[in-house]
Amino acid sequence: MPETRKADYYLGCLDGSVFIDFNRTKDNRIYLVRISFDGYGCCNLEERAKGLNPEDSKRFVEEIEKKDLNQKAIEVLVKKAVEMNKELIWADAIVEYGLIE
Repeated sequence: MPETRKADYYLGCLDGSVFIDFNRTKDNRIYLVRISFDGYGCCNLEERAKGLNPEDSKRFVEEIEKKDLNQKAIEVLVKKAVEMNKELIWADAIVEYGLIE
């Protein structure tokens, strides 16, 4: 990844239309650091983001480090992170790309 897009974990979804980057805190909590949508651009959350709880963070790391990624398990955790931080992300992009229920 480019120097300008540092993160601990990188996910691409919806045929490359959405890119989602996550970081891990010193206490192993996972939080959404940035999300970019085709047609909208990049939304940087940085330190304003709310992190997943410890259990979900542990599950995220376990899933992301598996050889065969469980798409459904990661989808649930990504949607949870988006929901928690929806006030920091463009609402129309979240709806258009189905990242919120």
